[in-house]
Amino acid sequence: MWLSDTQKIGVGLTVGGIFFMLLGMAMFFDGGLLAIGNILFLVGLFLVIGAQKTYSFFARTEKIRGTICFFGGIILVFLKWPVVGMAIEFFGFINLFGDFFPTVVSFLRRLPLIGPLLSLPGISKVVDRLAGTKLPV
Repeated sequence: MWLSDTQKIGVGLTVGGIFFMLLGMAMFFDGGLLAIGNILFLVGLFLVIGAQKTYSFFARTEKIRGTICFFGGIILVFLKWPVVGMAIEFFGFINLFGDFFPTVVSFLRRLPLIGPLLSLPGISKVVDRLAGTKLPV
C-alpha cells in the first residue's frame, strides 16, 4: 500500500510528535515540549487516517473512557500540569491504542536487532503479557 503525500506528511508529524513527547519526558516533563508533541501527534494522526476515520476512532462508545482521559491529559498538559496530564494521557493512550499492541509486538519481533532481544526467555514472557494474546503467526 502506497501512501499519498498527505499521509507521508502525517507519518512525519506523528513521528515528530512522539519524539517531542519522549524528549519532553526526558527533560523532566517540560510542558512546552509535551504540548508540541501532543499537537504534532494529533495533527499527524488526522493526516494519516483522515477526518472521518479520526472522528469515528475517537468517538467509539467502547473507547469513550480512553478518549476522555487522552484529551483530558492533553488539556492538563496545556494548563501547565505536565506530570498529572501525561499520566492521565498515558492511561487514555493505553485504552485507545491497546488493541494494536499485539500487532506492534509481532512487527518488532521480525526486526533484525530487536526481534532476538524480545525472544529472550525472561523478556519474552513480559512482552507477551503486555501485548495480550499471542498472534497465530
